[in-house]
Amino acid sequence: MRILFDQGTPVPLKNALAKHDVKTVFEMGWADMENGALLRIAEDSFSVFITTDQTASLSAEPCRKKTRHSCAWNDKLATH
Repeated sequence: MRILFDQGTPVPLKNALAKHDVKTVFEMGWADMENGALLRIAEDSFSVFITTDQTASLSAEPCRKKTRHSCAWNDKLATH
């Protein structure tokens, strides 16, 4: 499974997910992207997006793709 860590997500957590392909926003060159644009580009390449961002702008972006995976924002979980 491909997992994307947003800025602020503890990078040592990657060790616990060693069986997965885990990348950070910084590694992907996406560190300067706004939340909405980041979610749109990430959903095409990643199954899971992990963030510690608690801003309202992130919660305003719905998970658009109908997949069996989930998207999390503001401590809530939306599944498709």
